[in-house]
Amino acid sequence: MNKEAILIKIGLKIRELRKEKNLSITELSDKLEIEYNNLIRIEKGRTNFTVSTLLKICKALDVKLVDIVNVD
Repeated sequence: MNKEAILIKIGLKIRELRKEKNLSITELSDKLEIEYNNLIRIEKGRTNFTVSTLLKICKALDVKLVDIVNVD
């Protein structure tokens, strides 16, 4: 699996978890203290985010890192 495919799958997983928590993109971006457009790019797999951003997302969604990155 190439890098782009992995980023897309992780982004889709983040979106799925956000929706399960009944959070809008705006609400999650506010919790993360990142711009709304940046979160949209993450969810669409259009940006290579940092591990620290990924950890912030995990904390905001109250999930473990493996819940997001396990995209076999």
